[in-house]
Amino acid sequence: MSTQATPTRPTAPLAQADAAAHALQLACETLQIEADAILALKQRLSGIDAAAFTQAMSLLLQCEGRVVVSGIGKSGHIARKIAATFASTGTPAFFVHPAEAAHGDLGMVTRQDVFIAISYSGEASELMSILPTIKRLGVKLIAMTGKPDSSLSKLADVHLNVHVDKEACPLNLAPTASTTVTLALGDALAVAVLDARGFREEDFARSHPGGTLGRRLLTHVRDVMRTGEAIPQVAPETKLTAALLEITQKGMAMTAVVDPEQRIIGVFTDGDLRRLMEKTQDFSQVCIADVMRKNPRSIRPEQLAVEAVEVMETHRINQLLVADDSGKLVGALHIHDLTRAKVI
Repeated sequence: MSTQATPTRPTAPLAQADAAAHALQLACETLQIEADAILALKQRLSGIDAAAFTQAMSLLLQCEGRVVVSGIGKSGHIARKIAATFASTGTPAFFVHPAEAAHGDLGMVTRQDVFIAISYSGEASELMSILPTIKRLGVKLIAMTGKPDSSLSKLADVHLNVHVDKEACPLNLAPTASTTVTLALGDALAVAVLDARGFREEDFARSHPGGTLGRRLLTHVRDVMRTGEAIPQVAPETKLTAALLEITQKGMAMTAVVDPEQRIIGVFTDGDLRRLMEKTQDFSQVCIADVMRKNPRSIRPEQLAVEAVEVMETHRINQLLVADDSGKLVGALHIHDLTRAKVI
């Protein structure tokens, strides 16, 4: 009687390992396909598509209104991002949904605007239905498609080619590489325009007041400094014991020393106290003028708070006096004030 060997099945861990390896391989192939597509776009911009890119940039720079970006489906999501990038880099822009535009939102588009229409096929019916109105208004039209012979590209004043040889989708159906290329081209346009406009860090901060850069570039010393009764200060003839009480009450680990005209003549800190204690234990007859540090560092209220941070870090200090142009004490800063304001 003959026997047949029963085929063995792969164990679960082995099957999971194979699945993980396949997933990683697919992920890497996806990234490679999209990277190749962007490199191909770069080559076209350096050659046959250079003139079209330059023309599109010129239209955007000459725009006296806003840049209106539109697309449907995945192209619509990319259009939203491109509009947001333009808006945050100094070019007023907004997204309009083509279906909503056909039902009233076209009223937001004016003759002074530039319209960017995005459709890989160049035949999206929702976009095509509103283009006659756009053209009648005299609005300049930039088309971003993967089909240079499409209906949309033929209507455009400038056509930007976002063609890809294949999508990263294994079925070559879902927009993947094409949307990546379109987004990259939108970023390239926005960066080129912002550079031509002379857009700077300060301009970016004004568009992003809630972000880290905004706080660093828009927050001034006067916005975070302590003022009035919160400023620790004593006269030069004040006894050290009284000055220590002022330091304790104001909670800044230091006190300014000012003359009768409120001009800063010195400062005394907790660090100075520790060094003094190594020399003497009797403070009853010590005058603050005899132990203060003269000509302390200060900053002006109109300077950026980030400059105060730089001074503190450079000189390894935690407090900084604020003086006006005549040297009068107008405020005081502790490192914690800058931390609370999220400048650092």
